[in-house]
Amino acid sequence: FLLAVGMVMDLTPTILILAPVLSPLAAKAGIDPVYFGFMFIFVGCLGLLTPPVGTVLNVVAGIGQMRMETVIRGVMPFLLVYFAMLVLLILFPAIVLWPLRLMF
Repeated sequence: FLLAVGMVMDLTPTILILAPVLSPLAAKAGIDPVYFGFMFIFVGCLGLLTPPVGTVLNVVAGIGQMRMETVIRGVMPFLLVYFAMLVLLILFPAIVLWPLRLMF
């Protein structure tokens, strides 16, 4: 859901609109607030980079005066790594929470 919203909306409005609504729901579901916040931003940023709407891709194509297909082809290897990281972070939430536990 958040990935689809991130594709249509910029990240700041997404945070301002959805965070106050989804944070209490995540807390009631037993999701760690740090993990929720990290994943919220991570997936939101991923939405800005994914075609077909990807706002960042449109900006890069416009500034670089390049075709959108060229930009998408160039960013695709990085998106694959980003999606692999997303899968790992979903399967192993301790990756996100481990540095925090070292501090306290």
